[in-house]
Amino acid sequence: MTDLADAHTHMPSLRGRQAIISGGTTGIGRAIAVLLASEGVKVFICGRTPEHLEDALQRIREVGEGDGIALDLAEPDGVQRFFDAAARYVSSPDVVVVNAAVAAGSLSEMSAAQVRYAIASDFTAYLMTAHAAEHVLRGEGDIVLIGSMSAHVLGAGSTVYAGMKAGIAGFSEALRRELGSKGIKVSLVEPGKTGADMQYPDIPDEKQREMIEAETMLRAEDIAVGVHYLLTQPRRTVVQQLTIVPRALEGE
Repeated sequence: MTDLADAHTHMPSLRGRQAIISGGTTGIGRAIAVLLASEGVKVFICGRTPEHLEDALQRIREVGEGDGIALDLAEPDGVQRFFDAAARYVSSPDVVVVNAAVAAGSLSEMSAAQVRYAIASDFTAYLMTAHAAEHVLRGEGDIVLIGSMSAHVLGAGSTVYAGMKAGIAGFSEALRRELGSKGIKVSLVEPGKTGADMQYPDIPDEKQREMIEAETMLRAEDIAVGVHYLLTQPRRTVVQQLTIVPRALEGE
């Protein structure tokens, strides 16, 4: 028999792992939670809307194990409440996916209150979720941050969102260097335009379906597959940044 020992590298199994996923009730976060659950990962998610939470958990439980809580991470105690609730369900988490975010547009078209809320959701809560993750992972595991290509495609209509996502990109790289020696891997996934409720009202459902069919927009499941790839690489490696864009989208 041919010896193929050097033809591949060891890919860790996901079965038996435990994941905390912020923003896991809709869009990309939901797709990640469902895929990981189907691979044997016990998942705990959060989202702002009880109805979305119930829908996501129903699907997760069709393929695996999961629970969650409805709350707003933008609230001062939101992240702590999320991790306190997670601790009652996942005793030894070794994956934290930082994903929860809200849409934000141009600075000149947003009120001061809207800007503050977007920063609290998309930047402050990101950093505080990673801060909590570092403590619960106990020196071993993965932190995956879901960023955006908006950090690099600097459109005039996305100044607030692009600014926050550019900050997350820098934070992610620095955090990888900070935590690598402690046994924690940090990766950043930067999706291009992806079908989700975050695209409303600019791109309604029907238009999103047309763009996905034309391969000018990604499905949330495409990003979930990317996260699966990150989490199944050897422990000695880190995929620092994974950019996923639609094949047929020009100019991105």
